[in-house]
Amino acid sequence: MNVIDRPLLEQQASAKSRLRIIDCDVHPSLHSRADLNPFLPKRWQEHLKTYGDHLRTPYIGTTPYPRSSPLIARRDAWPPTGGPPGSDLEFMQKQHLDALDIEFGILQVLDLFIFSQQNLDFGAAIQRAVNDWQLAQWSDRDPRLKASILVGQDDTVAAVAEIERCAKTGRYVQINVSPRANEPLGRHRYWPIYARAEELGLPLGIHVGGYGGHAPSGGGWPSFYTEEHQSNAHTVAAQLSSLVIEGVPERFPKLRVVFIEGGFGWIPPTTWRMDQHFERFRDEVPHLKRRPSEYVREHFWFTTQPIDEPDNAAHLRSVIDWVGVDRLLFSSDYPHWDFDDPRFAFKTPLTETERGKIFNGNARALYKL
Repeated sequence: MNVIDRPLLEQQASAKSRLRIIDCDVHPSLHSRADLNPFLPKRWQEHLKTYGDHLRTPYIGTTPYPRSSPLIARRDAWPPTGGPPGSDLEFMQKQHLDALDIEFGILQVLDLFIFSQQNLDFGAAIQRAVNDWQLAQWSDRDPRLKASILVGQDDTVAAVAEIERCAKTGRYVQINVSPRANEPLGRHRYWPIYARAEELGLPLGIHVGGYGGHAPSGGGWPSFYTEEHQSNAHTVAAQLSSLVIEGVPERFPKLRVVFIEGGFGWIPPTTWRMDQHFERFRDEVPHLKRRPSEYVREHFWFTTQPIDEPDNAAHLRSVIDWVGVDRLLFSSDYPHWDFDDPRFAFKTPLTETERGKIFNGNARALYKL
């Protein structure tokens, strides 16, 4: 839901008791790249200043679509003190955390495209610096903000080492990888990350974004930003299929996976199709002991933003019932332009029990808050 819609919806909002919110998608930003210098060895400080990024995209310093300039942000999210949206903690507190009674916010860092760096040694140094920066600049200053361990999944050895380093602190609530990797995420090359996540009891967060060098849509490179934005749902659907059909939840039965900022309207048809094909090709995937939908319902969670809002609210209600209220986690995507305000995020009616689960209880249990 775009923040522009808020004035219209505020007229319709009835007075309700406040429900404290756990927001599973809050984006902090660097004020400048120099913010990472305290956490980077001198070599990589100089490398960043001299050479910058080396990404799997033909565009320099940004993603291939104009919505990334400036930072896909709400117009009102630019701090009065300067710097990009999401870079000023005091302004974030005033505009989002305090204003909407956010009990906890799960940090999702997108800066510097850690997942897409071609220079893997540089990528490993950046992931370490960003993970330390999250604690020093955000969690230490506001305990409501919980950090995620960002790792570049294509350097599996470095990723596991970084997970080990960060997990020792006990201060991170999940491990983040990108859905746009070099290969589908179900491939065995990524399994050491999943093994360690399972052993540590940390959820695996998969936030939309990243560039693995492939077109973001199965049909090739889109012409318009609206197509590219739509392709986020295609990407996470493909990765859900890969993880399930390659046997990740069968091999790692205690692994919990969260798809972040991919919405959830696509889940029923994707899962129906997987079940249908499983019945016809069962002998090709003997490692699967159950129908794909059973794995999805037991091992995967989905954040709500961007909520697919059909004209008929009953249709969304049917999707929620099929996915399961216990599988949904509220996310705002603050401070981006398609931010969902928790006061108006669902047009379809929810019971107080359901609201309590989606906006707080499910995330509290999953992240052990």
